[in-house]
Amino acid sequence: MSKKVDFLNSLETMSEADLQARISEDEIRLKKLKFAHATSPLENPMTIQSVRRDIARLKTELKKKAKS
Repeated sequence: MSKKVDFLNSLETMSEADLQARISEDEIRLKKLKFAHATSPLENPMTIQSVRRDIARLKTELKKKAKS
């Protein structure tokens, strides 16, 4: 299986508190990546995009759990 599918499957088993914690960790990680990229180019700048998408997926799953 791909990393994306594994990631999505793991989201379904996480609680709301775990999702909130993961979102805050990833947002901090995104800020650090952006700062590092601004000072000197990253080896793989696509990591910024993947972290942003992961945060969006986490927030989507959190909203799904809040509705149900």
